[in-house]
Amino acid sequence: MKQLQIHDLSKKFDQKIIFENANFDFSQGQIYGLLGRNGSGKSTLFNLIARNIPFDAGEIQIDSDEGAGLTGDYPDLAVEMVYTQPHLPSFMTAREFVTFFTQINSQRLMNVNSSQKPREYLELAGLSADDANKLLRDYSQGMLNKLQLVVALMLKPPVLLLDEPLTTVDVVAAHEMQQLIVSMKQDSVIIFSTHIMQLAQNLCDQVVLLHHQQLEELPGLDLHSEAFENAVIERLTDEINDDQN
Repeated sequence: MKQLQIHDLSKKFDQKIIFENANFDFSQGQIYGLLGRNGSGKSTLFNLIARNIPFDAGEIQIDSDEGAGLTGDYPDLAVEMVYTQPHLPSFMTAREFVTFFTQINSQRLMNVNSSQKPREYLELAGLSADDANKLLRDYSQGMLNKLQLVVALMLKPPVLLLDEPLTTVDVVAAHEMQQLIVSMKQDSVIIFSTHIMQLAQNLCDQVVLLHHQQLEELPGLDLHSEAFENAVIERLTDEINDDQN
């Protein structure tokens, strides 16, 4: 069982405090929805976990009982992030990109016992043979996002961070991507950042709020209940009022 553990995490930019002694444990097999107001620190948290930026104090650990040896000094490859706007090589076709990706990551794929062929991953992304031979520059946003997600699926990372990947896609693509995400939770700790409460309720097993520089869960409330929605709105509204006082 893999776990992402955050202990006493603190981070600020200039005089703006983003996190102050924040704590939370995320476990494999669950999809966590990360909810917060714009500017509350969702992307900052992801960048801290992915080690794109340093934190001021505290500790972030990835622990595994499978002998993987992931500790507070975990390797960068332990974390994969799927972005809202994917950066894929526009001069390649999808088939070329997936083939190239499997070649340069052959050892990682071997380590996670991934024996599927590039063609099978293209099919998993819902790409026809014609689509697979198109240049990525001709792809829609939804097709690019699905391809980016499938590439992450190939690697089975201990931690998968999804930074609002469904924001710019159509209804059909969003549904297909949600199915892919659900299929990935058996292998990874998944944290899904969104500002859409209904999406978090539909997709996630648990919701975590960024509230007053902390990571907060709402225990004892049904995720799909009106009481849960009211509790989320109350906490986030309370945060605005405190900032204005």
